[in-house]
Amino acid sequence: MKTTLTAFLIIFSIFTFAQVPAEYHIFVKQADSLYEAKNYAESAIKYNQAFTTNEGKAFLNDRYNAACSWALANVKDSAFYHLFYLVAKAKYINYNRTSADSNLTALHSDKRWEELLGLIKQSKDEAEKDFDRPLITLLDSIHDEDQKYRKQIDAIEKEHGGDSDEIKDYWKKIHIVDSVNLTIVSKILDERGWLGSKIIGGSGNMTLFLVIQHSDQQTQEKYLPMMREAVKNGNASASGLALLEDRVALKQGKKQIYGSQIGTDNKTGISFVQDLEDPDNVDKRRAEVGLQPLADYVKQWDIVWDVEVYKSSKKINYFYKVD
Repeated sequence: MKTTLTAFLIIFSIFTFAQVPAEYHIFVKQADSLYEAKNYAESAIKYNQAFTTNEGKAFLNDRYNAACSWALANVKDSAFYHLFYLVAKAKYINYNRTSADSNLTALHSDKRWEELLGLIKQSKDEAEKDFDRPLITLLDSIHDEDQKYRKQIDAIEKEHGGDSDEIKDYWKKIHIVDSVNLTIVSKILDERGWLGSKIIGGSGNMTLFLVIQHSDQQTQEKYLPMMREAVKNGNASASGLALLEDRVALKQGKKQIYGSQIGTDNKTGISFVQDLEDPDNVDKRRAEVGLQPLADYVKQWDIVWDVEVYKSSKKINYFYKVD
C-alpha cells in the first residue's frame, strides 16, 4: 500500500541525509497529488525528478512510493529498480507490507518478484536475529495502551469541548496509563539503556520514545542525555530526538529549535507554532534530522506558515486557518 510520511513514519522509517533541497519536497508533493489523481506514470516521473535534485538519494518511503507508481503504470523495470535499491542500500525488511501491497500486483508474474521477496525476507531474518521477542511483545502492548486513548481525544473534544468535564476526565485516564507505562519503560532504560531497533525493532524503539515524550519534565530531562547518546550510536532516531529537544526546551523557558511543538490560543482556538529559535533557518535544521519542511508539518493543525509574519508578530494568534 502506498503511504505518506506521517509524524511517526518520519521518525522511524526513513534514512536521513545532511541537507535536502527544497525542490525535492516540491516534486514529491506533486508526485503524491498525481498518484491520488491516478496519473501513475506522471507521478513516478515526479518522484524521479525529486531524487535527481538530491543526487539520487531519497527518503525510504518516497522511494517505495515511486516503485508503487511505476508498478501501477506497468513500467516494471523502473519499479523493480527502486525496490531492489531499497533492499541493497537501505536494508529494507518490511516483507509483510511488500508481499501484500496491491499496488505491486503487476510485478507478481515477473520472475524478479520472488527474487525480491527472498532478499527482503533474508534481510528481515538477519535484522531480527538478535531480537528480544518477549520485550518486543511487552513494548507493543505499551504502545497500544499509549495510543488507544489518545486516538479518541479529538472526537471527545469535538463533541464536548476542550474545557469540558468529559475531556478532563479522559485526560485523567490517559495520565494514569502514562504513569504505568513510564514505570515499566524507566526500568528498562535504567537497567539496559536505550535499546536499538536491532534488539527491540522499530516499533519497540518508537515506544521508548513515545513514553518519554509523554512523561513529565523531570523524566524527560533525565533521559534526554541518554537519547542523545543513543542517536550518536545509531540506536535512536535523530528526528525523534529533535521532538524531545523541543519539548524540553520550551518547558525550561527556552525557544524550540525544530518547530515541532504546537500550541492553541485559548480564546480563538487557533493553533500556532510555539516560540522558535532562528525561524529563517528552521527548515535547514529540520532537514538535517530528517523532518519535513515546517510548512508541510503544520498543515495538520490548519496552520499556514509564514516566516515573515511569524517574526513580525508579538502575539500568538497571528496564524489563520485554511479555508
